[in-house]
Amino acid sequence: MKENIKAIFLDLGGTFRVVDETNRPYIAQARGRIAEICGTDMDPDAYYDMLNKRYDTYRNWALKYMCEAPETMLWTRWLVPELDRDHIEKHAKELTYCFRRSKGERVVVEKGIETVKELRKRGYKIGIISDLIGTIEIDEWLDHDGIRDLFCTVQQSSVTMLRKPHPAIYFLALEEAGVRPEESCFVGDNLKRDIIGAKQSNFAGTVGAEYPGGLEFKLTEENRPDCILHHFDELLNIFPGDGKFCPEAAEDPAPRIQ
Repeated sequence: MKENIKAIFLDLGGTFRVVDETNRPYIAQARGRIAEICGTDMDPDAYYDMLNKRYDTYRNWALKYMCEAPETMLWTRWLVPELDRDHIEKHAKELTYCFRRSKGERVVVEKGIETVKELRKRGYKIGIISDLIGTIEIDEWLDHDGIRDLFCTVQQSSVTMLRKPHPAIYFLALEEAGVRPEESCFVGDNLKRDIIGAKQSNFAGTVGAEYPGGLEFKLTEENRPDCILHHFDELLNIFPGDGKFCPEAAEDPAPRIQ
């Protein structure tokens, strides 16, 4: 048990929000708008598939340099370099917004909001540190759902241009939250980025989010979190209040690597 924990920082994609791919009209509308802006005669789904392959090349670059490119550069350098630059730069933010929606509707995990509210009542500050493209989506979501006040800081790679596991994006969150790393824990679903980055930033604790139906964790000594949760509300067992962090109370404490 570790005490004097003041803040819990959350990853977004795959941890606090997941992608619902069942809303086909939602996806079709976004893909259709991308095709319209880009002026293509291709089927919107086929055009999206082409863009997605190009995005993989961009993502490899972003992961290598732990950097998020500005939206204008994302589209003019990697996704549609053959199109008129001025036109694409003018519509880059909307294109990114639609590209994200083209993958599916992002929804908060079951009991996500209720859990965060309860953790706040127990005295913990809650922050967000997320890797994502686009500068519109997160602000829109926070305001639409009326939950902005739940979070003491929201750090996005699309704004900071820093990607996890680069320690700098963690340091920005810590500074805005007004806490030290040894007073903080991080919760994330990506061992290579979320957990290793938090450890490199000297966080007091880490929690891995391994949800049913997702990829199984492949643990190493470097990426092993203090414990693993399978449902978001299990955080209430791990953080009981009074500044405590109790990884031993998790349903599945992370095993030691032999």
